[in-house]
Amino acid sequence: MTGGIRRLGAATLAEIAEIGEVVRFGGRILRATTRPPSRWRFFLAAVYDAGVLSAALIAASAITVGFVLGLQLYNTLSRFGAGDSLGTAVGLSLIRELGPVLTALLVTGRAGSAITAEIGAMRTSQQLDGLRMMAIDPIHFIIMPRATALAFVMPLLSAIFVVLGIFGAYLIGVELLGLDAGSYIAGLETAVEFRSDVLQSLVKSLVFGLLLGLIATWRGYSCEPHSAGVSRATTSTVVTASICILLADYLLTALWSI
Repeated sequence: MTGGIRRLGAATLAEIAEIGEVVRFGGRILRATTRPPSRWRFFLAAVYDAGVLSAALIAASAITVGFVLGLQLYNTLSRFGAGDSLGTAVGLSLIRELGPVLTALLVTGRAGSAITAEIGAMRTSQQLDGLRMMAIDPIHFIIMPRATALAFVMPLLSAIFVVLGIFGAYLIGVELLGLDAGSYIAGLETAVEFRSDVLQSLVKSLVFGLLLGLIATWRGYSCEPHSAGVSRATTSTVVTASICILLADYLLTALWSI
């Protein structure tokens, strides 16, 4: 019994210590954004890798989700004689929840894991130590552009997801199932408000991007310097970031409703 309590306490203290290290790491990234020189070239390269190269995945997923939402919601609403409310249901579902959350999870699997693996490989090959020997801060040179790029592209990718998801549901509801196009658009325009819906979606996407940037870069920066360590860090990024995104989504939704 005593040994089990001791191990539980040690594990708890280790987790608390790691959380503290992550917070300190985030503070170092924040300070790096205010120091010259600017890293625009590296930032734009990271935006291309995390944003542009993820656009096709986001677009295909959004269209598919829109198809499923249009079909399922129309069949469900029709049972209650509310088929004309399809635009309202689709718009609110995608803008408030599905758009930001699914985009963040998809970017986590594609770009977040890639950033962790890239930084982990730099650590394994001692490139980060080489930068320190040349008096170059790895946080400023490597970490900061990638973390800020994830926070920058997440709202943009989420907006693409929402728009294409609404379009996919429109194709199913109007073109396939025969719903009146005016009813679909009118329901969407009537239900969606900027502050309670659109702004909430943008804030969620930004927070998810900040979380993913912090977790992905931290896992790569602190991984064990061998191939197995990089593999574990990449897996940990996907798992940890996904859980944090879902928890943050709940907290933001609850706080926004107050």
